Amino acid sequence: MISAFKKMFSIPQLKEKLIFTIVLLALCRVGAYITVPGVNAEEVVRLFKFTAGGGQNLFQLVDIFSGGAFAQMTVIALGVMPYISASILMQIMVTLIPSLQREIRENHEAGKRKIGKATRFITLLLAVVQSTVYALYAVKINNSNPGIIVQELLNFEVAGYPWLFILLVVLTMTTGTLLLMWLGEMITERGIGNGVSLIITLGILSSFPSVLGNIIKQLNLDSQESGQLTFVSVAVLASFFVAILVGTIYLVQGQRNIPVQYARRMVGRQEVQGGSANIPLKLNYAGVVPVIFANTFLMSLAFVSQLVGKEGFFDWIAGLLSPGTISYLIVLSLLIIFFTYFWTTTQFHPEQIASELKKNGAFIPGVRQGKPTQDYLEQSMNKIVMAGAFSLALIAILPTVVSKLLSVDANISNFFGGTSLLILVGVVLDTMKQIESHLIMKRYDGFMSKGKY
Repeated sequence: MISAFKKMFSIPQLKEKLIFTIVLLALCRVGAYITVPGVNAEEVVRLFKFTAGGGQNLFQLVDIFSGGAFAQMTVIALGVMPYISASILMQIMVTLIPSLQREIRENHEAGKRKIGKATRFITLLLAVVQSTVYALYAVKINNSNPGIIVQELLNFEVAGYPWLFILLVVLTMTTGTLLLMWLGEMITERGIGNGVSLIITLGILSSFPSVLGNIIKQLNLDSQESGQLTFVSVAVLASFFVAILVGTIYLVQGQRNIPVQYARRMVGRQEVQGGSANIPLKLNYAGVVPVIFANTFLMSLAFVSQLVGKEGFFDWIAGLLSPGTISYLIVLSLLIIFFTYFWTTTQFHPEQIASELKKNGAFIPGVRQGKPTQDYLEQSMNKIVMAGAFSLALIAILPTVVSKLLSVDANISNFFGGTSLLILVGVVLDTMKQIESHLIMKRYDGFMSKGKY
């Protein structure tokens, strides 16, 4: 492993990509320490912790993805979530609109550019809307807890709203999101790995020092009295983390291989020998998309309920979706399962696979070509999706369950499992595969292989 890391920097092209990626990721973290002008950062953090209530909170998920920028009301408080939402929305539109599918098939590059422009435009709209909601929420909190916003910004009011402050927040946070989007695209094009995913991963990893500090603080090592955490609970938590890590890796990497046989066929005047291959059906075909969709939906309800006040229907919604309650866990699990099936249905097309197999003279042993092959693939994927959906839901709710059973702080349990761990594992494995491909091209060994040359 150590020799592989040394070889990474011995290849000039790979070395340039790695350095370029590291520099841009460092620039992404700069914005996490620049507070929106006119805001008292210390007071914002204090009020955020009070809002979180010490348990797993929907606001904490956004804060984890942004690397703490959300709680401090910095210029990158929104992170890359608007861009992710826009990308997912465009993928759904491509699936549902036949004209976009046809354009991509006929001219892939032109279609890709068109989708890229539409994604950036939707990102801009979502960033403006989310930053406006954020500003209104900050104004509402400031009315009950004065001191987080400079009074001069609040004095300029039109129709009862401090539009100068709102405009300042929208401009700075939208600019921060667009900057992160651009840096992420640059990393994808000229660096190593998926830029947006790496930015989220960096934000998650940046919370590790604070998590470690919380563990040491709750152990209460400076006093003879027992702390909130004990060494036994820490050992149980570590064991839980290892088990979830292994399970997450199996979930990300797991797949079922459908065997395929190729019959002998004539290509021109030559007869091509038949062969065998596999169609890999991934256990986690939808990736983290269902988890992001479910949490985004719940996050939107949380924002609305906080903005309009807990009265009537929203009071009932706030109680139903209170983090840590059984109803919250059930709703989150059902949403993840639903979005897993929805995403797989829109992205997996067994009819196209069956058509391509028939066109190339291939068949699944024991299954006739055409419609029977399509039905077989669809049934196989449905069985796999069921296992993947329930596994995703289990990983997503485990932090809340462990937090309640061990009386562990939500920030600690969120880091050791759930959505953050799923993203970490997926991004790290994908980045390692890209680096390994560069090493293999230069006749070096990969991370896990033994010497051959």
